[in-house]
Amino acid sequence: MASEFYLTLYDSRVLSVLGCGERIESTMEAFENAVKHGTEMLEMDCHLTRDEYVVVSHDENLLRQTGQDVNISSLDLQDLPLYKERMEVLFYEGRYSTGVDRKIALLEDVFRKFPELPVSIEIKENNKRLMQKVSDLVRSYNREGITVWASVDNTIMTECRRTNGSMPYSFSMTRGMLLLLLFYTGLLPFVPLGESLLQFYLPRIMNRTYFPGGILANKLVVSLLEKVTMRRSLFQHLAARGIQVHLFVCNEEEDIKAAIEVGATGVMTDYPTLLSTYFCKTRSSD
Repeated sequence: MASEFYLTLYDSRVLSVLGCGERIESTMEAFENAVKHGTEMLEMDCHLTRDEYVVVSHDENLLRQTGQDVNISSLDLQDLPLYKERMEVLFYEGRYSTGVDRKIALLEDVFRKFPELPVSIEIKENNKRLMQKVSDLVRSYNREGITVWASVDNTIMTECRRTNGSMPYSFSMTRGMLLLLLFYTGLLPFVPLGESLLQFYLPRIMNRTYFPGGILANKLVVSLLEKVTMRRSLFQHLAARGIQVHLFVCNEEEDIKAAIEVGATGVMTDYPTLLSTYFCKTRSSD
């Protein structure tokens, strides 16, 4: 199974989202920096340019990242603007990153540079052409066992799997809710699961970073969410079935510690140096 093969590729919990706390997000420089510091998996979002190149960018609209209010899908590759010289870290309000490289990366360049490194690709729009282009690149670079479909939208995930069913895939939000329901009703051990990866926010970071307002700014709500979702027995059950559990976005040492203690098999961060330093410290103290 793809999940079993995927599980064997890494088990030391050194992972990274984009490394965008240390270099400009979604650039080759950010990925290279993350890998240099021991990252064993890259997570990224992909979009399609007007001339059908698959590029790596968190946003389809480039206003936040470049200052220009344009969509990637409306531009040819050669017309994509550069990222800002100084960019706020998306998941860490008030923190900024800089770097020499400000160019939006091609997915193909990532595959070419890191041929054996697992990559999780989130698809945010129901664009069949984008999915097909991603699938074609995955097949071309012989990466079907180590490239993961990811999407919070179950409709998009279904289409991704229809496009290439040989790739491992992560839980959508709908499937994640079903997973919790099965766990709390005691039915989970008896239900087959096709997913290879569960990605979820470490709840404690929600009201600190990504969700500064609204209901998730309420500490009681976040505390309840943490009690419901962060169940070590659930994560151990998934790991025993060959399913990875990755918690993000762990941008402080206490976040990393909390993720490991609750049983996560992977930690996703914007600060790969922080993560590698943490593991070096914990290993040396064992």
